Amino acid sequence: MQNRQGLLGSRFFSGGASVDNGAPLSVRYTRTKKIIDEDIIVASNKGRAYFALLGYHFNPDDITRLLGIEPTTVNAAGAYSNLDKPVISSWELSTETAAGEVDVFALTDSLVKQLEPLKEKIVEVCKSHNLSPRLGVALTLSIDKGEASPEVGFGARTIRFLADTGSFIEVDNKLSGRV
Repeated sequence: MQNRQGLLGSRFFSGGASVDNGAPLSVRYTRTKKIIDEDIIVASNKGRAYFALLGYHFNPDDITRLLGIEPTTVNAAGAYSNLDKPVISSWELSTETAAGEVDVFALTDSLVKQLEPLKEKIVEVCKSHNLSPRLGVALTLSIDKGEASPEVGFGARTIRFLADTGSFIEVDNKLSGRV
C-alpha cells in the first residue's frame, strides 16, 4: 500500500519495529478525552465607545464639514426621507473595538480627548440641525463564568464633556455566543 511519500506510514515509522518484510507494525490508538470541548469555547469581552449625533432630515456630510473631523460611520437615510415618514440619520465617531480586558474609562476618555476642542461646534451644530448628541458604550460580554465583566463608568473629563454638550449616555450590553 502506498501514499504520496511511498510506503504508507514510512514517513512516520522509519527505523521503527517491523516484521521481516519491512512494513511497520500496527499502531494502536486509544480514545482519549476530547482535546477541545466545543461547549466551553466562548468569546472574550469586547467593547467600544462612540459619540453620535442623531436626527431627522440632515446630511451627515454637512456635519463632517462643519465639525472638521471625519466620522467612523454615517447613515444618511434621514436626509432623503419624506416628511410624512421621517427616518433618523446619524454621524458617529468611534474607538476601535477592544477585546479581552475592556477599559471603558480609557475608551471614553480617549474619545472625549478628540472631541473636547470641538465642544462649541458640537453644541452649535446640534442647535442648528436639531440633533441629539450621545456618548455610547457598546459591550459584548463573555458568557465565560471565569471572565469578569468590564466596569462601566466615566471619568470627570467625560462627565464634564457630556454636561457641556448636553449629551445623553447609552450603554448597550449583549452576550457573546459560543465560538
